[in-house]
Amino acid sequence: MSWIQGRGVLTAFAIAAMTLFAFAGCGGGDDGSDSAHVNEESGSINGLPLDEREGTPPPPVKEAKLIKAAREAGCSLQLQLPDEGSKEVPPGSPGPKYERDPPTSGTHVEPPYQQADGAYMLPPEPLQAVAALDHGRMEIQYAPDLNEEIQLKLKGLYDTMYGGTLFYPNETMHYAIAATTWRGILACAGWNKDATLDAIRAFGKATWGKRGTESVEDFPVEGPTPRDPEEPDAS
Repeated sequence: MSWIQGRGVLTAFAIAAMTLFAFAGCGGGDDGSDSAHVNEESGSINGLPLDEREGTPPPPVKEAKLIKAAREAGCSLQLQLPDEGSKEVPPGSPGPKYERDPPTSGTHVEPPYQQADGAYMLPPEPLQAVAALDHGRMEIQYAPDLNEEIQLKLKGLYDTMYGGTLFYPNETMHYAIAATTWRGILACAGWNKDATLDAIRAFGKATWGKRGTESVEDFPVEGPTPRDPEEPDAS
C-alpha cells in the first residue's frame, strides 16, 4: 500500500498543525519553541509551524554499521546519487522539477532563506529544503499518515541530534520514512521499530556535515549533531 493517501491527509494535518501553531506561537527561543530546537542563526523558519511535541527517547544503539543497519531496517541506501546542480535563486522563484522525492540536490533558494535547523509540523518548500542540504544538513522526513506513536519515536531520535538537522512530514514521497543529505538518501518503505532508528543514526554519522557544496560551518550549528548525538540512557 502506498503511504500517500492523497492531499487530503496533509490538508487535515495542516489544519491541526496551524491550530496548534496559533496556541504555541511562531518564533524561536523565548516563545516556548525549545522543544522544536529551531536555530534561527542557521536559516529561516519561512512561516512554518513548529513541531513542539515531546518525543519518545530512543533506545541505545544496537547496530552502528550503516550498510548492515540499513539492511536490517529494510531500507534502501543510496549515497552517490546524480548531482542535479547547486544553482541559487531568489526567494519566490519557481522551483525546478527534481528527479526524485525527496530531492537530494539541485537548484535551491539563496541564503539566508534555506530552511533553518528545527522540527516542523509542515514541510518546507523544496527550494528551501534543498538549500539546507547544500549546507551539510540532514533531513528526517516521514509520511504524515504514520501513527503518532511512530512519529513521536522519530521525534525523540531527532531530539538527540537536532543540531544541523531538520524534521518534518512529507506527503508526496513514496516512503514511510526517509533521511536525506546532499546526494544521499536512506529510504524506508515501512517502520521496523528500533532497527529504523539505528539506520537513521548510522546514516547521519556517515554523511552529516560531509556533503553539499557549502560547509556546514557557514551557518552556526547548535546542540548535538548526527555525528555527535546525545546518547540515550542505557537504563
